[in-house]
Amino acid sequence: MNEQEITSAVQAVLDQMKEAAPQHTHKHVCKCKKHQMTLKLANALIEKVKVEAARVGVNAVVAVSDKAGRPVAVQCMDDAYIASFDIALNKTYTSASLKMSTVELSQLSQPGQPLYGIQFTNDGKIVIFGGGEVLEADGKIVGALGVSGGTAEQDTAIAAYGKQVFKEVLECL
Repeated sequence: MNEQEITSAVQAVLDQMKEAAPQHTHKHVCKCKKHQMTLKLANALIEKVKVEAARVGVNAVVAVSDKAGRPVAVQCMDDAYIASFDIALNKTYTSASLKMSTVELSQLSQPGQPLYGIQFTNDGKIVIFGGGEVLEADGKIVGALGVSGGTAEQDTAIAAYGKQVFKEVLECL
């Protein structure tokens, strides 16, 4: 076959594929930001979570990621532990990637449980104690929240507060 015959044969195959493919007459492009984590949304949530952390006396690092666990915003309260930065980020990664809170994961990762040892996967980014929460809108995961700086119980409570007020923050933006 010469070059023209090859080009003609390829074009015929492409034409057949085009005819066989379902035709889409309506292309919907969602322009609302309700189902995606934006910087504005992340920072608004972080501000509310920092107020709660201060109320309970915790100098926290608060992180928000998108649904893929990629950081969108991180804020460190004055005098927060240096180590809390990575821990907060890893809590968002854990919650987003496993689609569950880190406190829920803590139960599943105990000796004898189905996810025992999971914290040694993913380059050590999996956190198996409280403070990470999945953030949802209309039943869809849009991101995750990570709080670090207090005890496991304090971080868990502050993150749960953040998950609860996320709906309010969504409505206000």
